Amino acid sequence: MIGPETLAAFVPASLALILAPGPDTLYVLSQSVGGPRRVGVAAATGVSVGILVHTAAAAVGLSVLLRESALAFRLVKYLGAAYLLYLGIQTLRGGDASEAVESSPVDELAAAEPTERVADEGVATATSRSGFLRGVVVNVSNPKVALFFLAFLPQFVAGTATPTQLATLGGIYAVLTLAYLGGVALFATRVGERVGGGGDGRLFRWASGGVLVALGGSLLVGGEG
Repeated sequence: MIGPETLAAFVPASLALILAPGPDTLYVLSQSVGGPRRVGVAAATGVSVGILVHTAAAAVGLSVLLRESALAFRLVKYLGAAYLLYLGIQTLRGGDASEAVESSPVDELAAAEPTERVADEGVATATSRSGFLRGVVVNVSNPKVALFFLAFLPQFVAGTATPTQLATLGGIYAVLTLAYLGGVALFATRVGERVGGGGDGRLFRWASGGVLVALGGSLLVGGEG
């Protein structure tokens, strides 16, 4: 059972960590600026779901494997880095579906024929799904996040932490993360709408791809501590 005293200590500590800029924030920004609002929010939701995955791993003891096995740690790290690099290169090459959405502004969508609107909405939905799945992968593929939750969550539980207690704290952390990153996504989307348009969509695509490549590279060359 998580009491008020525990929450009073846990929530401020979590907010301090969440508000610190990191890979998750950079990813959400890269997906939000110059893209549809729903894509940024989907990316933020994906990151939050990734936190729940790490929480579940910590609760059932899977995160201990990453801490105790250098091989498992390296395997997760290299697979995650390779996937991020792949996503970044695809985005830089123009393979990101968000480019198709950028070519269909809201005013054109409203004036389109019903069949065209359905097609455009389908593309937007696919792009949002892609942003969500990538958000999950960006978070889950970082083994350091798993080790962080394994060390951070039990500090707020007296005695031996139970899976239920860890799951509750991790769920609260995920909700706080979603609230913050969702706000970041909405703000970045609004900024993109104000300064975007014309050839800026290509610039934003390059920025998004560059962020993904940078995240993959940093994960690849980062240490294991």
